[in-house]
Amino acid sequence: MTSPDSGILAKRKRSDDGPEAGRFVEGSVHYHLSTLTGFMLLGFVAVMGANLVETLYIGSVGTIELAALGFTFPVVMSLQGVTMGLGIGASSVVSRSIGGNAVQPAKILITHSFILVVFFAVILSGSLYFLLDTLFGLLGAGQQVLPLAIDYMQIWLLGFPLFAISMVGSSLMRAAGDAVKPSFLMAVGAGFQIVLGPVFIFGVAGIPALGLEGAAIAFVFARLVSFLLFSYYLYKDDLFIFRIQGFWSSCKDILHVGLPAILANLISPISMSVITRLLAGHGAVVIAGMSVASRIETMLAMVMWALSMSVAPFIGQNWGARKYLRVKLVLRLSNLFALVWGFFSYCVLLLVGPYLISLVNSDPEVIAVAGVYLMIVPLGMGLMGVVAISTSSFNALGKPAPPLIISTLQMLFLSIPFALVGDWLFGYRGIFIGSVLAVLVSACVCFIWLRRTISAGQATGLRAID
Repeated sequence: MTSPDSGILAKRKRSDDGPEAGRFVEGSVHYHLSTLTGFMLLGFVAVMGANLVETLYIGSVGTIELAALGFTFPVVMSLQGVTMGLGIGASSVVSRSIGGNAVQPAKILITHSFILVVFFAVILSGSLYFLLDTLFGLLGAGQQVLPLAIDYMQIWLLGFPLFAISMVGSSLMRAAGDAVKPSFLMAVGAGFQIVLGPVFIFGVAGIPALGLEGAAIAFVFARLVSFLLFSYYLYKDDLFIFRIQGFWSSCKDILHVGLPAILANLISPISMSVITRLLAGHGAVVIAGMSVASRIETMLAMVMWALSMSVAPFIGQNWGARKYLRVKLVLRLSNLFALVWGFFSYCVLLLVGPYLISLVNSDPEVIAVAGVYLMIVPLGMGLMGVVAISTSSFNALGKPAPPLIISTLQMLFLSIPFALVGDWLFGYRGIFIGSVLAVLVSACVCFIWLRRTISAGQATGLRAID
């Protein structure tokens, strides 16, 4: 039997995309997007700030330790890529479920997501623990650097399952409509890492100075705090329904988006591994310089990540509710902001980059390499934002194939080839130039593909309503 309101609801969905609602919708999108991104940015500032402070601590210990930290970067990125992929899959399913008013199924999905994350994280940590020697050897770590990198990662891996649960918990809270708590909890965990870092790195009150290993220990304790806080609030906010029934069905839905997202996220670390190997051929000083500069760049680039992660649940919920005008508007505003922020960030790094580098490490060679990095790589920051927004949007729409295809093509035909040619022509400077050219082509492909996908989906949705 047809509900008497069904026609009214259909018209309301259509009218939300009408021109007479344009100003209201635009103001609403501005508000929600600014709120989501602002709170997400707070969390990222804290986390990336903790990473930068960690680099400051290690930079004062020594250049070799700083180079060892640089070699761990691709491995850490790979593990974070797996975690983020699972979070993307889970939040995509949950946000679309909530957008369709299926709240109870969404809670069951949240519970099943955590079971899946724990399984993945424990298996990965246990496997990689015994492969670190081989991995860092392939990355080109020398005899001085290799044992330091291994010791750091063996401890870091103990905290990875805790980190994974907290990261996915943050994504699911945002998908459920809570933008405040995840950012606050991320900031608390980062604060613990900053405070505990000097205690274990330099030694305080009878605790021995552990150097690079101390940084890893501080990370583990900070992740434990985050894990306990996220677990408490997820339970307190009644986001769990402890039911194992339907677990495999939930896994299928989550991994439909999550597995391609994981593979797409792993493309960047694989490319980074090849680039790290090429840079290692120019000496440990180049790796150290890259490590310093990339941490500094990240402090501004994280605005893009916050924006792309905020866009995803917004698009997922509005796409599920067939509010196509909002989806188009948020993408237009997000891409424009990304390009403007990228230009602003490049100017800032040109002005204050050299000073920030000197605070981390006083080695003239390290400062020179880091300065070259900041003159070249941040040119692609705005374009990187366009790519991040596009891939997050595809996943939010439940279409994981395009990000995977784009990421694979970027690695095989752009990032690695450009890096190899750049290294041959201009040395390590050419490797940096190649990364900018790769992201330029990727951004153009992402923008065009997503625009066509949105238009096709809107046409199909409106025909269904009619």
